[in-house]
Formats: sequence, structure tokens, C-alpha cells
Amino acid sequence: MAAKLKKGDKVVVLTGKDKGKQGEISTVMPKDNKAVVDGINISIRHTKQSQNSQGGRLPKAMPIDLSNLALVDSNGKATRVGFREEDGKKVRFAKTTGEAI
Repeated sequence: MAAKLKKGDKVVVLTGKDKGKQGEISTVMPKDNKAVVDGINISIRHTKQSQNSQGGRLPKAMPIDLSNLALVDSNGKATRVGFREEDGKKVRFAKTTGEAI
């Protein structure tokens, strides 16, 4: 199955504590059906000091379920993603505007 959301896509959070916030996808985990978005779902990780890193409380972006994310179209609104064929290639497009992503 083709991925509706990919690395580098600008998305908006639909539900949860970060509802309405926007960010860019940094990693996608298709097996877990999750993605990590910069600045979203931040958690504090306590790390021990080691020879090459300072210890302490470090903020880290945690994975969020793909069903809680929606792509942002050119108008800045959340949109669903569809697929169509253009010039013999499968292309993603925004359902609200109809333009290719």
C-alpha cells in the first residue's frame, strides 16, 4: 500500500494534547503506523551523563499515530490524501484543492 504521509510533509495534529499544532514529519514508521513530527508530542527523557554527552532532562519528540495526522494543503487547511495517475505515474493529491503534492 502506498504511503499517504511521507518524510518532509507538513502536517497538522487532529487529536490529543497537541491538537491544531503544525509541524514537519522527520521520520515515518510504517510497521508501527506512527510518525515523529518535529515539535509535536514532546516528552522529557532523563538521560545519564556519559563521556560523550551531558546528562539531564532532554526534550524528545515521541511518535504519534498516523491516524491523528492530516496533510496541510496550500491553503493551510487539513486535507485527506488521494492517489491518481498522471503521465503514467502514481501521484498523491490533496482532496480539498485537487492539486498534486
